[in-house]
Amino acid sequence: MIRTLLKEVKEYKRASIVTPLFMLLEVLMETLIPFLMASIIDYGVNAGDIGHIYKVGGIMVLAAAVGLFAGMAGGRYGAKASAGFAKNLRESMFNHIQTFSFANIDKFSTAGLVTRLTTDVTNLQNAYQMILRMFTRAPASMLCAMIMAFRINARLSTVYLVAVIILGIFLFFIIRHATGFFQQAFPKYDELNASVQENVSAVRVVKAYVREEQETSKFRKASQNIYNIFVQAECNVIVNAPLMMFTVYTCIILISWLGAKMIVSSTLTTGELMSMLAYCMNILMSLMMLSMVFVMISMSMASIRRISEVLNEKSDLDNPAEPVCEVKDGSITFRHVDFAYKKGSAEPVLKDINLDIRSGETIGIIGGTGSAKTSLVNLVSRLYDVTEGEVLVGGRNVKEYDMDSLRNQVSVVLQNNVLFSGSILDNLRWGNMNATEEECEAACRLACADEFIQRFPDKYHTHIEQGGSNVSGGQKQRLCIARALLKKPKILILDDSTSAVDTATDGKIRRAFREEIPDTTKLIIAQRISSVQDADRIIVMEEGRIDGFGTHEELLAENEIYREVYESQTQGGGDFDENSRKDFHEKDSRESGGKRSTESSERNAGEQNGKRSTGAFGRNAGYQNGKGGEA
Repeated sequence: MIRTLLKEVKEYKRASIVTPLFMLLEVLMETLIPFLMASIIDYGVNAGDIGHIYKVGGIMVLAAAVGLFAGMAGGRYGAKASAGFAKNLRESMFNHIQTFSFANIDKFSTAGLVTRLTTDVTNLQNAYQMILRMFTRAPASMLCAMIMAFRINARLSTVYLVAVIILGIFLFFIIRHATGFFQQAFPKYDELNASVQENVSAVRVVKAYVREEQETSKFRKASQNIYNIFVQAECNVIVNAPLMMFTVYTCIILISWLGAKMIVSSTLTTGELMSMLAYCMNILMSLMMLSMVFVMISMSMASIRRISEVLNEKSDLDNPAEPVCEVKDGSITFRHVDFAYKKGSAEPVLKDINLDIRSGETIGIIGGTGSAKTSLVNLVSRLYDVTEGEVLVGGRNVKEYDMDSLRNQVSVVLQNNVLFSGSILDNLRWGNMNATEEECEAACRLACADEFIQRFPDKYHTHIEQGGSNVSGGQKQRLCIARALLKKPKILILDDSTSAVDTATDGKIRRAFREEIPDTTKLIIAQRISSVQDADRIIVMEEGRIDGFGTHEELLAENEIYREVYESQTQGGGDFDENSRKDFHEKDSRESGGKRSTESSERNAGEQNGKRSTGAFGRNAGYQNGKGGEA
């Protein structure tokens, strides 16, 4: 665990080595000064030798200057080493997280990862600096002072030795007891960060439902938990200070009393007593610094474990020894595929999936919430690995491909659409960093995004706020589709990516796909049958199994679930954009050679406001609204 973290020192090894050396030099100078002070008193002041005072005083000034320089240099290099260590640690953690599969990411909460990258790394940074400086300085200062004290008077120095042993025993029990509280504190930080993150990201919902008071209460509770734990920990640690001061003053009194007796009996000089008192302070202050280091280390041990968990987490997905870098075509095959999110799960999410999809086909996927539609398509781009069976893309097992090459040819518009802060062009170029503005505009026209972008004052240079908060849900979905199209993939997966788009625009997007990218295999997950009924074939998912696979007409005739959902979505008689959809479907019917009648298309478009039946999909409440998430 410690070895894993020390690898991140890297280019700051020199600063990490130099810092303790400067600390040792500072300690030597500080240890020398009481010895020189005793010489001035005994051989200069008492003997009336002004020359000796000047000579030894000059050496003291020089020693103090060297000690000051060493302390400043040690502080500078210590700060550089600890800050650099923290920087490397954050970079390594962040880079390592990027290699995680979805399964790895599922093990850690978002708030937990943020806490580890911030609070935990800061704890480690502080602990590392204290180790380089105080953990070197304190034992060295204590040892040097003890040696000098025993050199002056061994009998009197036993007072220090006894005090150090007693204090060491007390400190051990104090720190041991406090460590348990510190270990409890950092998981509580995860809860606090989760509360903040959830509240800020969903602030519109909080305000819409007037839940500010409840959210404030939840935050206060999380904050109070941290407060209570740290108060308990500090109540243990704070005992250290009065105990230390009691020991310091006890030692000073004993040494003064015993030393005065020795001076009277001529077994100790006045200068030596002054040196002994100075070394007493050095020894006990060093012990206090050492106790602070141990407290800091005990606090950071929990952080060390949490950071090591991230750095030692091995990705579930690895490239093969000799990966295939070219995807031949967009054909997809599932052979007896089972899949579970957790290994050893009694009930898999997908069960015995068998599919053969030809390159260039448009495949609709429909099913209730929790029917594993998203899980199915996630296996195509190898975001997860199958538990049993195999998935083939372009005739080869996805495990044979270089993952970057495979994912560059499988473009996915995920269920949760995410835009990043920056211009619209910046977001679009996530699909292709070298795309020209003309290529971006062409992709946006396919995704029906160009029409609203042109209405913005800055058009494609319009700034997008973090998370796309300054565009609507439908606009965000269309931008994400355009971003995916810029990759010019062999397979395009749309995971319920037009749920916030009106049906007329949805139809335009589907027609553009059919006409402009006919060679791209398209997998379209939808809750509305009108979004998939024109597909070459449609998959009906039910409880992790394929309940039906065929054309719209075949499924209407043969599949009970599909027929029930179709009927439930066509009973309402239309929605707000019925006229626009009528115009579109009439035009689409003419252009596609009368494949679908306008009358049929209009019937299928009434799903948004139509009442839902309680058929097979009625068991899944999320499907009832023609929308819904994916488990």
